[in-house]
Amino acid sequence: MKHCSFFIAATGQHIGKTTTCLGLVSGLKKRVGSVGFFKPVGQEYVELEKDYHVDKDVLLFDEHLNLHSDLRLMSPILLPRGFTRDFLDQKITTKEIEAKIIHAFLALKKMHHNIIVEGTGHIGVGSIVGCNNAKVAKDLNLPIVIVASGGLGSAFDALAINKALCDQQGVKIAGVILNRVIEDKKEMILHYMKKALQTWDIPLLGCIPYAPFLSNPSMKDFELLFKAPILSGQNHYMRHFKQTKFVASTLENFKNIILPGQLIITASNREDIILDTLARQLEAKENSTDADLGLGMILTGKLAPREDIVDQLRKADIPMIHAPLSSYKAMELITSYTVKIGREDKEKVDLATKLAEENIDFDLLLSQISRST
Repeated sequence: MKHCSFFIAATGQHIGKTTTCLGLVSGLKKRVGSVGFFKPVGQEYVELEKDYHVDKDVLLFDEHLNLHSDLRLMSPILLPRGFTRDFLDQKITTKEIEAKIIHAFLALKKMHHNIIVEGTGHIGVGSIVGCNNAKVAKDLNLPIVIVASGGLGSAFDALAINKALCDQQGVKIAGVILNRVIEDKKEMILHYMKKALQTWDIPLLGCIPYAPFLSNPSMKDFELLFKAPILSGQNHYMRHFKQTKFVASTLENFKNIILPGQLIITASNREDIILDTLARQLEAKENSTDADLGLGMILTGKLAPREDIVDQLRKADIPMIHAPLSSYKAMELITSYTVKIGREDKEKVDLATKLAEENIDFDLLLSQISRST
C-alpha cells in the first residue's frame, strides 16, 4: 500500500483538531500499520527534565496510542514567550526553523512510513515567523486535511479564508472533516456541506458528532483554571460532573436541588451548605461503604474554609478547591473556560478517539491522500 502522510489543520482555535487526530491515528494504525505523529510547531509544552521540553500533544499521542517514537523528533520547534521578538530581532531565522522541521520529519519517516502532522491553530498561525501551517505543509510536500466547526454557512466561510492560504502556497486540500456536529442537524449538514464543497472539488471526509462530555471540566481542570490545589478528595482529581450548581440561596432551597454528580459552587463561609453536602455523602456511605454521590465543591471568597471543615471533606472523600475570588468571578471563569483533553484524562481520550474513528471515511481519506501525493 502506498504510504499515507498528510497535514491536519483547522479553521480556528478550539475546533477539535487534536481530538480528530486521535481518531485518525488510531484508525489508520488498524489500516496501514505503523503511524507516526508529528507536531512541527508547538505553543503549549511540558518540561520532561531540565532543558528538555516537548509539546503537550506529543506526550498525549505517544502515551495513549503507543507510537514508540522519539519525542524530540516529534516536537522540533516550540514557541516560548519571547520567541517572536527574538525572530523579529533576527536572532532566529525562518530558514533555521524550516531546517529543524524538515530534518525532524525526515528522521521520523525512517521510523514510520505514515505520519500525521498536526498544525497549530488556524492555517495562518506562524505567519509572523514565516512558517504558517500552509507553508510547513508545502515544505514537507504534504496535502492538507482541514477540520472545521460543525456548522454550515459559518463553517464554509471559515474554510474559504483558510483555503486561500493553501492556494497561495500551492498546497492541495485532500478533504474536510466537520467536528462537533449537532446530532439532529447531521443529515442536513452532510447533504449541504457536500454540495458546497463540490464547488472546490474537495470531499467531506467525516462528520464527528458533538459530545458534551468532552467539554466537561474535571477537578484537575479547575485546579489549573483557579491556580489552586485540590484540598480534599485528591483521588478524584479526574472527576467530571453532570451539572454545576451555583448556590447562593437558603439551605432549604439547596436541599431541594442537590443531586448526585453535581459540582457545587458556594462561598467558603456558607458552612450550612457545606455541612449538608457532607451529611448527604456520609449518609450514602453508611448504606454502602463503596457509595459515592460523585459530588465536588468549589468554595469561593478570600476567607479560606476552616481546617475542621476541610478535614471533614477529606474524611468524606469529596474533592474541594478553595478559589479566593467571588462566586460571580468563579462562574465567569468557568463559563468562558475551554477544556483541552489532557493525557491524564483516559476517559475523554478514549471517547474522542472512538467518536472520530467511527465517523471518518477512511477509505475515502486514503484514496484522496493517494491522489494528492
